[in-house]
Amino acid sequence: MERIPLFRPLIREQAVQAVAEVLRSGWLGLGPKTASFEKALADYVGISYCVGLNSCTSALHLGLRLLDLPAGSEVITTALTFVSTNHVILYENCRPVFADVEPDTGNLDIHSVSDRITERTGAIMLMHYAGYPCDIEQFYALARQRNIPIVEDCAHACGAEYKGKRIGSHGDIHAFSFHPVKNLPMGDGGALTIRSDEYHRRLKRLRWLGISADTFQRTGPEGYRWNYDVSEVGFKYHMNDVQAAIGLAQLDWLDRDNARRASIAAQYSQQLSGVPGIRLLEYKNDRKSSCHLFCILAEQRDALIDKLGVNQVDVSVHYPRNDRYSMYEEHELPNTEYFWRHVISLPMHLVLTDNHVEYITDIIRKGW
Repeated sequence: MERIPLFRPLIREQAVQAVAEVLRSGWLGLGPKTASFEKALADYVGISYCVGLNSCTSALHLGLRLLDLPAGSEVITTALTFVSTNHVILYENCRPVFADVEPDTGNLDIHSVSDRITERTGAIMLMHYAGYPCDIEQFYALARQRNIPIVEDCAHACGAEYKGKRIGSHGDIHAFSFHPVKNLPMGDGGALTIRSDEYHRRLKRLRWLGISADTFQRTGPEGYRWNYDVSEVGFKYHMNDVQAAIGLAQLDWLDRDNARRASIAAQYSQQLSGVPGIRLLEYKNDRKSSCHLFCILAEQRDALIDKLGVNQVDVSVHYPRNDRYSMYEEHELPNTEYFWRHVISLPMHLVLTDNHVEYITDIIRKGW
């Protein structure tokens, strides 16, 4: 068996052709393809606006910037995530406050979040672990009750649904990732989906250094214009038309691709159900995961990782506890501690075959 990678992006020929078209057009930066992608993603998600950016980290940062939180505000977040989720809190001179997770899903536990709300709480950072949606109704009810905004980290959840409604449409601020290993791979990139006209106007400035009109907007039939205003400090966070061209082509495949991921996840679950030393995550039927990751909880986790590695299977751990990194403040998080000490991410991507899954699960069933 050749080595089975943990992730491997699948880029369709339509995307290759779309990139070639952009490269020949003479306009590679922020322009018409980005605008078309923004409209297409907003329509797909079911929300008013989308703003294309260069990464999900940028999206999360600008999502927090929209809130204008006072320095020192607390943002309740998860330690079970990629570190950029929590770095952006520091970008805004705020303090991450880590809440515990549900032991069966890896998502934030609403009771732990509620317990950590104080008069200094400025926002909740809600991350959908592995692509499985949090209990959105409960979190937004809590947020309304306590008058606290939510920024959704949807990096794993492109195409996921909660009670029949796509992730990215429930609240006011939702950040997406188009990193090469994500469900909608575009080489890199990110986006914010939003419903507020005011947020939309401000984001278009913030992603382009605070400038009132981007270069494409200032290029027209009468030629190029250089007059513009700069109303606040912004960032060079914009998407470009090469990324957007890939995204437009790949978006046509997203639901079919996620259905294939769900089929792989079902095969894993069926073949690993009841295996001694293995726990499967527990998902409810009222929501649909994007199946960005397929995770199991394993006793003697590191021994299983070693066995899979020797047998040419790449796996990973998503994620080490962020609050254990030296730059962060450690919290008491018993469920997070158990989860990250036992979790393994098995290969999950569109190049994976049923035979690959059979091979991987057969190794696990034989013990370690």
